[in-house]
Amino acid sequence: MPPTAGSSTADHPVLYLDVGHPESLLAAERALQVMPVATEWIPVHLGLPADVDLDALAARAAARGHQAVKAPATVPFDAEQANLAATFAKSTGRTVAFLQAALRQAYNGARDLSNLDNVLIAGSACELHPRSVLKALETRGTRRALDAATALARERGVTRAPAVFALGQLFEGDAGLDAAAAHLRAHGVVPEEAPEADVVELLTVIPPGRG
Repeated sequence: MPPTAGSSTADHPVLYLDVGHPESLLAAERALQVMPVATEWIPVHLGLPADVDLDALAARAAARGHQAVKAPATVPFDAEQANLAATFAKSTGRTVAFLQAALRQAYNGARDLSNLDNVLIAGSACELHPRSVLKALETRGTRRALDAATALARERGVTRAPAVFALGQLFEGDAGLDAAAAHLRAHGVVPEEAPEADVVELLTVIPPGRG
């Protein structure tokens, strides 16, 4: 029998995202549809990306019918606070909601997430109270969790985000999402039967404000 997402023989795929890497937006918009099995989203802090091509990002987003790319004046920006907030969101079960909101705030709403106020807006979009986020940013546990996730990602060869690690192999970049999905299918990993009420379908992410 082919392995499924919940079987003991299937490697648990993970998706690494860094709010400071603009290409992460593309993966966050389509990972739920592209990946054939449940994939854990993990925020990491890789530092500033070596190359940023906003024109290519905008073209791919437009071709897929996604929101228009409208990035802040400074790209790349320091995303450490945003990635720490994403790590806190993960501890509350809101990883997907926060990362989608944060990436949309940054690259569709033109809000620089090196600005703490903009990080708090992204948190509010997924019902994370600003005081809770502020407290989490100051705790050692949040930083340790982000550092540990980043260290493991680098150990696995991650140099940029997005990146998918599945069945012992690494797939980086927007195209890596498709390659990872094909790799899983080629190795017999098939989707589990969807439950009657999929929690993903109940997830609401508030898009960035205009202006």
